[in-house]
Amino acid sequence: MGRTKKRPLLEKLLITDIAAEGKAIARAEGMIVFVTGCVPGDVVDVQVIRKRKRYMEGFPVKYHAYSPKRIKPFCDHFGLCGGCKWQHLSYAEQLTSKQKWVSDSLERIGKVEGIRISPIMGSEKQTGYRNKLEFTFSNSRWLTTQEIQSGNSLPERRALGFHIPGKFDKVLDIEQCHLQPEPSNQIRNFVRQHALDHGLDFFDIVRKGGLLRNLIIRNTLSGEFMVILSFFRDDRDDIEGLLNALAIQFPVITSLMYVINPKANDTLNGLEVVHFSGDDHLVEYMENLKFSISPKSFFQTNTTQAYRLYCVTREFAALTGNEIVYDLYTGTGTIALFLAASCKSVVGIEYVDEAIQDARRSAEINGITNDSFITGDIRDMLQETFFMQHDLPEVHITNTPQ
Repeated sequence: MGRTKKRPLLEKLLITDIAAEGKAIARAEGMIVFVTGCVPGDVVDVQVIRKRKRYMEGFPVKYHAYSPKRIKPFCDHFGLCGGCKWQHLSYAEQLTSKQKWVSDSLERIGKVEGIRISPIMGSEKQTGYRNKLEFTFSNSRWLTTQEIQSGNSLPERRALGFHIPGKFDKVLDIEQCHLQPEPSNQIRNFVRQHALDHGLDFFDIVRKGGLLRNLIIRNTLSGEFMVILSFFRDDRDDIEGLLNALAIQFPVITSLMYVINPKANDTLNGLEVVHFSGDDHLVEYMENLKFSISPKSFFQTNTTQAYRLYCVTREFAALTGNEIVYDLYTGTGTIALFLAASCKSVVGIEYVDEAIQDARRSAEINGITNDSFITGDIRDMLQETFFMQHDLPEVHITNTPQ
């Protein structure tokens, strides 16, 4: 058998920049080195774990100097759950780096010259800004290095939390997440405790078995909450017991639903969402508009920033009232409906039919009549026959999925 090639240890590297996916950048041996867990200004020894023709990847094993740009993360789970990549770097520094990414992508990579890039409009809130979180149940939670090295007997292994980055079968148990307003944490922790107290089995991600699979929590700026629980099998008594307990404990839940998902993946696509209690949708408000949000529908996860985005879109479009506007990847039609009063007509296209139904419902409750919302794939829809029916657009909005 051949010998395994030893990966180098790179000593005293200066971290100079940040990249995507929580990785920082250094340079060594004429190559870029992507390093996890660092910020610009750190000086570290890096253990290389992957070496390619043009770059290397690694992790820090020793810090010789900490960057003055470092700040203390506000979350106890930072560095493990993977949900927040840059809590150890100030938000102002994050925006500066992201601005540079945009510039580099257009100018250095895309070879686009001579364009003006507007400054990023940062979020006023860095915590409690999300309107949707999804958690996963696991019967074998991720153990931290400290827990493993302690030598103590292993604590409770059942978990309700987030997947460890890059490990589909590993879930970190979450006690407090700062991304969504309360009672998001209270709801999640109540569900976990009820399941433990009543002996409900958590999902086995590898072997595909168990009752409790996923928990989705959605909310609006006005304080409405939607909770969707996903179960692997239809154990009616256990399901209704949990849902009834939730409804009693949290009157703030205005929409309570569940789904039976025996599929290999966690998505709700193709599954019936059962309406258990309350309304079958949420309503979000922007200016004088109401937006209907159903369980499967996409809505920008930062509602306040979404409103600022729509205002900028309206400003850039400079509509006079005579234009035909196409909103591609319209989702629940928020941008299209936001512009409807300023144009002749607006056409929204989206492949998720539930989202299109939301868009139509929102148009109806807002008394908007110059809209057309159509379900379909953009690649298939934008053909000559479509343009003959809806006319060619003077303005088109493209807000594509990532």
